[in-house]
Amino acid sequence: MELFADTPTRAVRTRLFGWVMLAVLAAYLVNVVLTFWMGFPGLSGLWSGDGGGTVLLAALQAVAYAAAVALAVGGVGANSHRGLRADAALVTAINTFIVRAAFWIVLLVGLGDALISFLRVEGMLEAWVGADLASDLGRSQFRGTFVHAPLVVLGIVIGAFTRSLGFIWLALLVVAAELVIVLTRFVFSYEQAFMADLVRFWYGALFLFASAYTLLEDGHVRVDLFYAGMARAKKGRVNAAGSILLGMLLCWTVLIIGCGTANSVIVSPILVFEVTQSGFGMYVKYFMAGFLGLFAVTMLIQFVAQLFDAVADMRGEPGARDAHADMM
Repeated sequence: MELFADTPTRAVRTRLFGWVMLAVLAAYLVNVVLTFWMGFPGLSGLWSGDGGGTVLLAALQAVAYAAAVALAVGGVGANSHRGLRADAALVTAINTFIVRAAFWIVLLVGLGDALISFLRVEGMLEAWVGADLASDLGRSQFRGTFVHAPLVVLGIVIGAFTRSLGFIWLALLVVAAELVIVLTRFVFSYEQAFMADLVRFWYGALFLFASAYTLLEDGHVRVDLFYAGMARAKKGRVNAAGSILLGMLLCWTVLIIGCGTANSVIVSPILVFEVTQSGFGMYVKYFMAGFLGLFAVTMLIQFVAQLFDAVADMRGEPGARDAHADMM
């Protein structure tokens, strides 16, 4: 451990564990994309006996894990002077960007898909875009690939350059969308399936995206009959154990079950651009499956940040977290 001689052993072990956890998460998500969207065989290809090409691709996927872990270990060694609080703030900043980008994605996709659905149900889409394109927009695969995907990229770009809005605004958007439904239904006697779909789309995003922020703010329900009276170091032990045994295990369970096979609950709907059977409703049902995956990813990242803070509390480091980031 000479590489980390200037850093207390417990802090080093914690930083290594946390960053390796995030590295494995990144490699796992990359391999999910490679396996189900790019036709790679997955790690099982190493022993499938299907030939050299299959084994080679599977080996590349295995190398991705090794490379990710090596980068994490090297990063911890190169920044051995950095404390646990700083690591927690950095991890939270990464998570903040992910959630902020996700807000812009659901905002843009929701408005864009709702507009297309409105034009379709009112018979105006063909006049705007032509018969051929109007027909193509009626297919979920086409709309997902050529409308949703560019909006997803645009949302990520906006999330990288702006901090003025965030997922908290989804609560206002849900209320506004529901108000529109009430006004159009009872005042104008007008209601379409896509209107309710938009509310569900935004509400699902609000509920799942808010979980990581709530964890950051220590706002999840906690039975604190004993916890409230504990010293800071003992609270740190409780939070560290809870982050690993309850939080991280739960997130990995969701990801492994949800992305384990092509028929899994997260992968399957996204692969086929699954939609509801509500006629001219929105084509965003497959996004809802993605929300579950994003929930697990953002919660796992935030549990790593919580672990760093918890061990810092155990060690009595200054700068205990009150609420060290505004996830907007």
